[in-house]
Amino acid sequence: MLMTLLVGCSDGSDGGSDSGPDPVIAPFQELYDQGINRYIGVYTPMQSEGADGVVDHTFGAGDGPLCLDGSEYAMATRDVGSEDLMIFLQGGGACWSELCAATPSVEGSGVPQVGILDPGKADNPLKGYNVAYLPYCDGGIFSSDIDYDRDEDGSDDQFQRGLHNLSAGLDVAVRTFPNPRRIVLAGSSAGGLGTTVALPLVRLLYPDVRIDIINDAGVGVARPQQPEYLELLFSDWNSREFIPESCPECIPDDGHFSEYHIWQMNQDPNVRRSMLSHSEDTVFALGFLQIGYEAWKEALYPEMQQLEDAHPERSKYWIPDATGHTFVQFSEEFERTAGGVRLVDFISAMLDDSTEWQSTRD
Repeated sequence: MLMTLLVGCSDGSDGGSDSGPDPVIAPFQELYDQGINRYIGVYTPMQSEGADGVVDHTFGAGDGPLCLDGSEYAMATRDVGSEDLMIFLQGGGACWSELCAATPSVEGSGVPQVGILDPGKADNPLKGYNVAYLPYCDGGIFSSDIDYDRDEDGSDDQFQRGLHNLSAGLDVAVRTFPNPRRIVLAGSSAGGLGTTVALPLVRLLYPDVRIDIINDAGVGVARPQQPEYLELLFSDWNSREFIPESCPECIPDDGHFSEYHIWQMNQDPNVRRSMLSHSEDTVFALGFLQIGYEAWKEALYPEMQQLEDAHPERSKYWIPDATGHTFVQFSEEFERTAGGVRLVDFISAMLDDSTEWQSTRD
């Protein structure tokens, strides 16, 4: 399913030529040419077993999918017979040369029944969706592809294989759910950031399906005026191929990731994106970025507005004046409001194509 076909057409203004409208290259072809799809179609689970529609898929140890500590990677699917699919990317820290604080292995099995993953919660707008649940354990936002010998004993002891894990999990998803009517690509924290790197691969496997993104606390605010920080991350994770060579501004001087989000939306008109963030994000502002709340807020609001200004019909944000980190895996957060709008209503409006899906903040 390598999307090398040309899709769509131009507006028909061909300067009087008889050759017809110019073809439009399929979204993200430049990234495929750079190799981000190199593990798509490569791995199959060593074991798939489960009951009542929930199946755990485990991949064996070796040169393929692995967690940070070298343990096996596993993901899960939940089939409820729906026409709609949610692909959910879990979060859990990050690991690079400056700092390593990340979930090192897959914890638990199945699909957690919490927040938007809870099929029994009456006001969950995604309760009836099929689910592909991808745990996070590479420390590199599902994009990493490099092993390290951190203790310098001659043997690798840190395995950052997020691209292997992501690709393997998405292959399971497309085999299990080959023809969804629509896809919600959601993730929290590192998984929110993971939705950004996952989007081109999801589009590759599902070339014609609308994709709605719920990015929970992975909005791409980084260290202000330090583009070298993003360069370091992508270098340490060996994931520079995710940044198109034709888009040098995708790692801009302001140090944030909004230009790359805009580039993605320019590429793919069949994508919409909701960005969720606390006004004071404890994990990013105080933890990984170490920039403090004021610098975080000074960047957050204009960056989110920049996204909406670029694609006002397809990019919205929801930001309560609050201190914390993630939302969508906590049922009690459904009742939280930003600008008077409950989170559950903001998500529902997006999924319902309602005109009430509007950016809001306190």
